[in-house]
Amino acid sequence: MTIDWRYTVEDNFGILSVAGYLGPDAVRRFTGAVGWALARGTGPVVVDLTELRSWSAEGQLAITEAARRLKDAGRSLELAAIPADGSLVPTGDGPPIPVHTDLAAALAVHGPERAEQVEGRHEWRTTGWPAGKQAGE
Repeated sequence: MTIDWRYTVEDNFGILSVAGYLGPDAVRRFTGAVGWALARGTGPVVVDLTELRSWSAEGQLAITEAARRLKDAGRSLELAAIPADGSLVPTGDGPPIPVHTDLAAALAVHGPERAEQVEGRHEWRTTGWPAGKQAGE
């Protein structure tokens, strides 16, 4: 099993929504999605895990590596709605990773003006991502 993803660029940050199971077989696809976010946005990247069913130790390490890649590019990574199993991304020598209870809480940190910026929004997704579902819904 793998993941599907959608990357939405807002004015001053990006939202990388991930659905499925972030296990060993999906790490490469997740790494590619992070590369897509690096190439097409600026500012922090909020990784929305609302639709993620679960993640493995390898998936958690991929999150940590993504935070390092973003930090090297002068950006940061935040998590929203971690899986219900209660596991967290490992801490250690990597950059700090803020964790928000859900996507709404993460978006609130980035300002209430977000709703007014819909016109400038850009979005990319894998073919498996449900069409019509917007970031934050």
